[in-house]
Amino acid sequence: MRNSFFRMADDLLWMMYPTLCAACSRPLFTGEECICTPCRYRMPLTGFHLISDNPVIKHFWGKVPVKHATAYYSFSKGERVQRLIHQLKYKGRKDVGEFTGKLMGIDLRNSEFNSIELIVPVPLHKSRQKKRGYNQSDCFAEGLSKGLGKNVDFFALERTEATSTQTKKHRFERFKNVEHIFRVTENKSIENKKILLVDDVITTGSTLISCAEALLKVHGVEIYIAAIACA
Repeated sequence: MRNSFFRMADDLLWMMYPTLCAACSRPLFTGEECICTPCRYRMPLTGFHLISDNPVIKHFWGKVPVKHATAYYSFSKGERVQRLIHQLKYKGRKDVGEFTGKLMGIDLRNSEFNSIELIVPVPLHKSRQKKRGYNQSDCFAEGLSKGLGKNVDFFALERTEATSTQTKKHRFERFKNVEHIFRVTENKSIENKKILLVDDVITTGSTLISCAEALLKVHGVEIYIAAIACA
């Protein structure tokens, strides 16, 4: 009787305040989490973690030595993935980062990425994180940690300058905007580590390149890269 009462209460609460799919805004049914079942099957998975010379790693060729790079989804304007990222970054849907990270982490177990030893998210500047209330890359890193079974170091990197948004900048402007603005906080914790550097979206790769350059100054570091989506 008690269990039935709580189920009825949950059903009533759901009817009044349904949890919505982060990709299409339709109410989620019992057993669904974050993304509804139709959207999950229609999301454009890349499979790049199984392809050594994929389009993501080509962003870094000739710029910074990266062992492997991937993104979970392909990003197109106006489509589900863009709405998903928007919910994560601007609507407080931290569950999007953790959920997609967990799914991706499970997939990465059966790839070269399973050899990584530490996950490091791209940091926000303190002022921007205070304004937003969280770092979306931290959420993604937490999910990857659960799916892949690897630890996260949320404080390995620090952003030293509060740069302007990258969204409307051209390629060269993006690189100049984030050049030399990251630093490693403590070398010993990441020495000789295979590091999975993670961000929400890869466009030009400029932010990740700047982060990787800082990390690679530490002895023995190898860099792998993962993102929720690539444009």
